[in-house]
Amino acid sequence: MSTKRIGRQTVVLQNPPSIIGHACVVGKKEGEGPLSDSFDHINEDSYFGEATWEKAEVAMQKHALSLALNKASIPPSKVEYSFGGDLLNQCISSAYAMRDSNIPFFGLFGACSTMSESLILASMLIDGGFADISAAVTSSHFCSAERQFRFPLEYGGQRPPTSQWTVTGSGAVILSSSGTGPYITHLTPGKIVDAGIKDANNMGAAMAPAAYDTLKTHFDDTGFPPTYYDLIVTGDLGSVGHSIILDFFKSDGIDLSAIYQDCGLMIYSVDQDVHAGGSGCGCSAAVLTGHILNGMRSGRWKRVLFAATGALMSPTSTMQGESILGICHAVTISIEKGG
Repeated sequence: MSTKRIGRQTVVLQNPPSIIGHACVVGKKEGEGPLSDSFDHINEDSYFGEATWEKAEVAMQKHALSLALNKASIPPSKVEYSFGGDLLNQCISSAYAMRDSNIPFFGLFGACSTMSESLILASMLIDGGFADISAAVTSSHFCSAERQFRFPLEYGGQRPPTSQWTVTGSGAVILSSSGTGPYITHLTPGKIVDAGIKDANNMGAAMAPAAYDTLKTHFDDTGFPPTYYDLIVTGDLGSVGHSIILDFFKSDGIDLSAIYQDCGLMIYSVDQDVHAGGSGCGCSAAVLTGHILNGMRSGRWKRVLFAATGALMSPTSTMQGESILGICHAVTISIEKGG
């Protein structure tokens, strides 16, 4: 019988894992944005010294994980399990990044929600007593994603105002059964929500209903009002989805504007020509492992609800005219072990 689950979907961790290491690696464009000081490494070369963009993404993941392990002061051999994912078919960036690590690996596809998905599963593993140390790693690369999902770069197709810019970045988190925090205390895995949107250049609108569903479920399950948190942040709804979330909650009589932000709006500035904002697995991963966790360690925020969102589609489903499925997974991060 479950003793950790409350409400419909939320889990309260009895042994909250501690974040003992975190790091992010990004590309040049991200380094020119407002969060540049929070990134551990900014690479001016989109190829990261490799022969292809896909290999560049592999190099990003490997570097992010290495930096996070160094911050945690542990070797790779101490990590018992790893969870990772990306936007490419069969999650090849994550698989090749872990090829030489000798760490048991679970490959995940949650699209841009993969950072929170990997944190949820890695946390459950530790809370359940199946591991003491686990890792969560995700990435995306503008050029590799464009090659797979959208027009070839050489085509120069016009991007509509609702389109978002795939972040070139990777984030890694090391979780441990012991440590001084921040801690992961509550988990609310999301359900698939189909808003019926088929436009791959309007992913914010496609994902927003799923984000609303997960956030509302989290508040209902836990009994926490939104003001329980110092910051509520979704992962890459951009300006379109962000405004939809505000409107949805406003219709419920709740004003989130003072505490709600979106990673897709935080990582770039308005003058960087990214239209509706950032997207990609690396978007929420880089913002979380840099700006947010650094802010928690400095005392800026005590409790954060991190809710990364994903558009579950593929090149095949898009070409066949399928709607874009939305997903959102939420994680409570607190400087206090009791949440």
